[in-house]
Amino acid sequence: MTTFTLRFTSTPRGARLARRLASHQMDAWGWAYGTPVHDTVELIVAEPAANAVTHGRVPGRDAELRLIEENGQVRVEVSDTRGERLPAVQDAGGEEDGGRGLVLVAALAKEWGVTSRAHAPGKTVWAVVRQ
Repeated sequence: MTTFTLRFTSTPRGARLARRLASHQMDAWGWAYGTPVHDTVELIVAEPAANAVTHGRVPGRDAELRLIEENGQVRVEVSDTRGERLPAVQDAGGEEDGGRGLVLVAALAKEWGVTSRAHAPGKTVWAVVRQ
């Protein structure tokens, strides 16, 4: 099992950095840019990272990205400090600007969910991607 962990600022710039560094780490682990697993992980990281800085932001508190690679699968975890604001899959209307991100996560991941953080306030949104 190999783990990559990154604390990032609860800002749009921090969320972009999390996505880019996840992409770089996937390449370092042998899933090259443009491969299905690489691109799926990159897309999945982008959604909860953006949600963490938009809906889970607490001033002065960082968010955290964790990638866990084991036995041909990658578990993506994004944690923030707003445990009372749980994400939910919504059926966004055709004219809505947002609301489709978790629908994409649910479609792309083998499984996904939300858990409370064990040793800190907040929640963790996780998803598993398999080869």
